[in-house]
Amino acid sequence: MTVPIKAAIEKIPGGMMLIPLLLGAVIHTFAPGAGSFFGSFTGAFFTGLAPILAVFFFCLGATLEVRSTPYIMKKGGVLLGSKITFAALIGIVAGKFLGEAPVEGGFLAGLSVLAIVAALNDTNGGLYISLMGQYGRKKDAGAYSIMSLESGPFLTMVTLGIAGLAAFPWQALVGAILPLALGMLVGNLDPKMRELLAPAVPAMVPFLGLALGLTINLTSVVDAGLLGILLGLFVVLGGGLVLFLADRISGGDGVAGLAAATTAGNAALVPAIVAEANPIYAPAAETATVLVAASTVVTAILCPVITSAWSRRVNRNAQSTPAVEDTPPDETPSPVHAGTAASRAHRALPPT
Repeated sequence: MTVPIKAAIEKIPGGMMLIPLLLGAVIHTFAPGAGSFFGSFTGAFFTGLAPILAVFFFCLGATLEVRSTPYIMKKGGVLLGSKITFAALIGIVAGKFLGEAPVEGGFLAGLSVLAIVAALNDTNGGLYISLMGQYGRKKDAGAYSIMSLESGPFLTMVTLGIAGLAAFPWQALVGAILPLALGMLVGNLDPKMRELLAPAVPAMVPFLGLALGLTINLTSVVDAGLLGILLGLFVVLGGGLVLFLADRISGGDGVAGLAAATTAGNAALVPAIVAEANPIYAPAAETATVLVAASTVVTAILCPVITSAWSRRVNRNAQSTPAVEDTPPDETPSPVHAGTAASRAHRALPPT
């Protein structure tokens, strides 16, 4: 007897990350001492988020190819630059009003610059690639090889520093990107290493989700749930508009820009890493994780709908009078064509 666990989880947007995350959060909420109770490898896993992340980003880096075509460099660079710039501008504005700490009361309780920047900075690569594949845009799909550089906490740390908030020592910045950079080095030096490490990336996602969930108390979810939905709407609508315009200005039709307006499941990992690098963000990390996770679900649902609608409009506008197709060489010609061909052949015969 088999149970379709994987198929059931994948029916939920971001399920491979979110379902284990929820399971870990339930354990942490109702049995916070489970890790120390069991000890050994189980206890180590309960507190082992940082080393798991290091391995994950190393394997992810090994999948990124340095050499890309000019089109891929252009498209990926435009989308990556637009996403980072928009996140930085929003971070600067929000930082003037919020600072490093989360909002303590009122409707926006739990909202923080950390949550906003983390949600804006990282694209759901699997969703982007699948949408581009669905619409036959292979070169646009390849642009994610450049956009993947946004994965991890490095750009979020840089953005928070640009926003004038608490900065990070250079060692923390280098340490945040070093596993990804070393993975890129190894994967590009030896394609066989890339083949070895690439399958580990999707396989590690549920373990990352579980380890992250073990740091979340569900009592904070009730307070932050609606904000997560609003944050997701802001990412897919506000961020989508910026990416759409950037794509159009650079010569595209906007479809790839809209498809990049999402929050990656991996982005839910960023607040915890940022807080570990700079404890001043620790009060915001827990609710930020929940908000970013909610944004992942909202953007994964809305982004395909918006992208599909615009793609259909682009295709309708691009349609012109259908060209007359030539008769394939392996098809029997119609009687008219056959007669015409026979007449031409007859006229071409030499006189007898």
